[in-house]
Amino acid sequence: MKKIAIVVVALLIGSATFSQKMITRSGEIKFDATVPGAMDEVIGTNKTVSSIFDKATGEVVVQAMVKSFKFKSPLMEEHFNENYMESDKLPKASFKGKVINYDAKSGNYEVEGDLTMHGVTNKVKSKMAVNTEGDKVSISGSFSVKLSDYKIDVPALAKKTLAETSKISIKLTLENK
Repeated sequence: MKKIAIVVVALLIGSATFSQKMITRSGEIKFDATVPGAMDEVIGTNKTVSSIFDKATGEVVVQAMVKSFKFKSPLMEEHFNENYMESDKLPKASFKGKVINYDAKSGNYEVEGDLTMHGVTNKVKSKMAVNTEGDKVSISGSFSVKLSDYKIDVPALAKKTLAETSKISIKLTLENK
């Protein structure tokens, strides 16, 4: 019985020590659909983003609750949730993809995968900075998406303040599970 207990403890310690999965629940996504030259900025920030990164495979999953995006103006936040993102019907946005050729060294890498937003999934690809410091990995970067590609309509009246292409920026600091 003692031998079995020792083997089980050794396996648990070994799997914790060699775990390649990194996690965060406090990542940040910034959604910027500001029209250049417009007086009002259309920027929403979500600081409760969850993510898992597998250092062994380079696979990354990011998930955000749409209602967690905060805007400068409560009215802008309301329009974002009710009129554009329909967050009651479609509460989550996610990315599932891979850091291409990740070798556990800091640097700029191609990241590609599927972005799901407003119930629509499209392929995206961008360069991201991936930095390894001790037992933490930071992933940051941005990419642009056309709102129409995700069936998000910009009414004619809103085109002066809401861009048809938005910039999505991410900052993730992940730690061992």
